Amino acid sequence: MEKIRVGVLRGGISPEYDVSLKTGDSVLRHLPDDKYLPVDLLMTKDGMWHANGLPIDPAKLSRRVDIVFNALHGEYGEDGKVQRLFENYGIPFTGSSSLPSSIGMNKVLSKEIFKKVGLRTPSHYSVSSKRLKEELEHEDTFQYLLFEILGAVPLPLIAKPVSGGSSVGTYIIRDEKELARALTELAQTDWDILFEEFINGREATCGVVDSFRGQDTYSLLPVEIRPASDKTFFDYDAKYNGGTQEICPGNFTRRESEVIQNMAKLAHKALRLRHYSRSDFIVTPKGIYILEVNTLPGLTGESLLPKSLRAVGASLPEFIDHIITLALK
Repeated sequence: MEKIRVGVLRGGISPEYDVSLKTGDSVLRHLPDDKYLPVDLLMTKDGMWHANGLPIDPAKLSRRVDIVFNALHGEYGEDGKVQRLFENYGIPFTGSSSLPSSIGMNKVLSKEIFKKVGLRTPSHYSVSSKRLKEELEHEDTFQYLLFEILGAVPLPLIAKPVSGGSSVGTYIIRDEKELARALTELAQTDWDILFEEFINGREATCGVVDSFRGQDTYSLLPVEIRPASDKTFFDYDAKYNGGTQEICPGNFTRRESEVIQNMAKLAHKALRLRHYSRSDFIVTPKGIYILEVNTLPGLTGESLLPKSLRAVGASLPEFIDHIITLALK
């Protein structure tokens, strides 16, 4: 039987370039070689495409691959843009289609959908990059913006890009001075900013997989995340440079685990995601809050989804084969 040519797309133009390289490398190494022929698709930081080291025009990609395993994290890879490109060229690809990807990447839009389907999520307020830059130029309007944010979201609060991942550009803000400092720094970027109520509780994450083990949407076991003592939350450094305890299955009650799993499945379905996703939660005595969804969770050696797979007796090669099979259908 002729092997299926799988292009593993990694790299990209976002701040998550290095993480994407690692996810792509993991997929390439764990691709079952009895049925798949790997093609290393690298997008450089300036947006140039390469196939096995040689430059390639994306319009001609269908001549080189039968399917793309999308390991491109962050901007362009998760926001629906590269998905639209594959859809236009008729190339099958893993992960969610273009519109659900763009909604899932946008924390404000996804939170609105969460609320519509009854998922509890922290209160929030958003400010566009354009407005932030304009208000910063005048002290009066900047002060008004500060009061506006504090009137909508109680302290302490979290500031983070509306569209972004891996906790890049995330601040915990405890008072007005910290808010002013964060706004000044964030105004140097082109990000729209989400201000979200800081919920004090235990961090959890839960992955789901489509059409797995006899279920339309199969929930993996929730992971409990315990940042190192010098970390207030699970930031970029904690995610990828060790020091964080990631316990799977997490130390949650049976009821808490069931609620997390059901919320992860509901979020996946409400956003019309496909193949797989992973949602993040805060567990408190007053209830469980969903923070956001990851439409293309990392698959590196430090990533959470592979640990969840191992906890239910599934290997990474088995998972990769399953996802490619889904995408080819």
